Amino acid sequence: MRKVFAFISVLVISAGLAMAQTHARARTFTGQIMDSACATAGSHAAGYKMTGTHTPRACTLACVKAGSKFVLYNAAHKTIYKLDNQKTPRAFAGDNVRITGTYDAATKTIHVERIARVR
Repeated sequence: MRKVFAFISVLVISAGLAMAQTHARARTFTGQIMDSACATAGSHAAGYKMTGTHTPRACTLACVKAGSKFVLYNAAHKTIYKLDNQKTPRAFAGDNVRITGTYDAATKTIHVERIARVR
């Protein structure tokens, strides 16, 4: 009986620590939801010409349709973050946002938990 109790206790403590560690790594990132091509260039200027669009949203959606991926671009730091979720960002294309998620530095990818517009 003691062994079973000890085993269950270890499992509960381990699960709690794993959850706490995962939550502790969550961070907040800010920037604009862009397509990878325009983010690499640092602006939508070339994208506007290539796609015939005139807004960040239209440009981003046109470039993603052509094969680019949604990314978070922080213009202040000139940093591009890949996003593991490519469906949710569609609603925020061209918008300034705050993303909460965990960051994988090896792949420069954010595991998206939540996206909110910044006004």
